[in-house]
Formats: sequence, structure tokens, C-alpha cells
Amino acid sequence: MAYWMVFLGGGIGSILRFWVSGWIYSILGPTFPWGTLAVNLLGSFAIGVSSELFYSLFSISSEMRMGFLIGILGGFTTFSSFAFESVSLLRDGEIIYAVGNVLLNNVLAILLCFLGLVFAKGLVFWIRG
Repeated sequence: MAYWMVFLGGGIGSILRFWVSGWIYSILGPTFPWGTLAVNLLGSFAIGVSSELFYSLFSISSEMRMGFLIGILGGFTTFSSFAFESVSLLRDGEIIYAVGNVLLNNVLAILLCFLGLVFAKGLVFWIRG
């Protein structure tokens, strides 16, 4: 059952990634991989929040947890696209954009994952009183 949950979640996450990154590109344009950056940052924050909530507050099955964390969020975040876009920027001679893309995706994703954990811990504390 876990395989099916991850499979279905991956499809949902991929569709969400396609929609969100397209929306971001329509607003900010294609000069920098803003759509990929946005989904990586949102996904990093979401995995921080949801993993803490799943382990501290909500009692859900491991299959459901895997379907969301590995399936939906795994399908949503785009580090393979991130790698390709970074290499493409380097290939095109856009070294500053390539370095900025690598630094922003990695540093901000780690920071947002941490902030998501802290946010969820505060939420759990607030809910439990």
C-alpha cells in the first residue's frame, strides 16, 4: 500500500510543481529559475512543518505519511530541475546566476526547513496548551 500512496502522491506533487512554477514564471519571467526556487523553498518549509506535525500531533498511518512526505512533497520539489538549470546557466556563461541559484536554493531551503520545524513545534505547543 505504501508504494501506491507514494506513486499517487508523486503525481499530485508533480502537478502542483508544474502549476506553481508556471505561475511564478508568469509573474517574474524566465530570466532566473524563480519557479524552481519557489517550489524548492515551499517544499522545504512544507516538509519541515508536516514532518513535525505528523510525528508530534497527528496520528496517521505510515503509508499516509510516506504518501505525503515522499510522494507529494518529493514530486513537488525539483532538485533534479534545479541541477539541470544550474548546469544550463553555467553552460550559457551565466556564472553569477548559476552561483546565485545554487546558494539561494540550498541555503534558503535549509533555513526554511528549520523554520518549518520551529513553526510546527510552536503550533503543537499552542494547540496542546
